Amino acid sequence: MAERPILPSEKVSETVKSQVAQFHRAIVDEVAAAVSRDRVVVVGMAQNPIVKKARALLDQEGVKYTYLEYGSYLSKWKERLAIKLWAGFPTFPMVFIDGVLEGGHAELVKLREQGKLKA
Repeated sequence: MAERPILPSEKVSETVKSQVAQFHRAIVDEVAAAVSRDRVVVVGMAQNPIVKKARALLDQEGVKYTYLEYGSYLSKWKERLAIKLWAGFPTFPMVFIDGVLEGGHAELVKLREQGKLKA
């Protein structure tokens, strides 16, 4: 599968690179640490019904996970944007399994159907 186009590094100024690297860095570091430490991590936001569905699916399957929540529709959008920039994934939830971004709820459903969700 083709990867999404990304602006080549040489086409990004050092000023912009620095801004992006520091954009809510503590949040990005927190997510990265959880992803490297814990087998399953769900990154989400309050009030999002799809995040709730993903968590419910994992609960039904007996999969233990770490849940990180960043704001709601009305708060912490910049923090969530920093996570999206880091992960390259546009929506929440973001589900990481064994350090790999698998996607969101729809991808969890597919993994369950394939028998790949349980430990």
